[in-house]
Amino acid sequence: MVLVDTSVWIDFFRSKETPQVEKLKLAISTNQDIAICGVILTEVLQGIRNNKEHDLVEEIFESLMYLEMEKEIYLDSSNIYRTLRKEGVTIRKPIDCMIAAVALHNNIPLLHNDKDFYPIETKFGLFAY
Repeated sequence: MVLVDTSVWIDFFRSKETPQVEKLKLAISTNQDIAICGVILTEVLQGIRNNKEHDLVEEIFESLMYLEMEKEIYLDSSNIYRTLRKEGVTIRKPIDCMIAAVALHNNIPLLHNDKDFYPIETKFGLFAY
């Protein structure tokens, strides 16, 4: 199973050719379990202006694994942010800490195209797919 970040979904739906999109396409073609969580669902869907596209993406996401975000995820997320902040690293979007916490909590890799995840990988052992 792999958790796919918003950054990759946006590139995927815009037909951008990136190494991460190629990995997502491979995961899809080999029937790997692909997961999202609530904040990824929200981030992707809120950016879609066209109703028809919105409904199509929502339908696609219905077929994916959905990882719940329990209270522990939010506590872990705040710990990630605070720990890195103390070390002089500020994560630009705290939602990324939530997404990382979901991957860490479920012990699964995160497929992303966002530099904010690199310090989380280094400090907390987040595994990038």
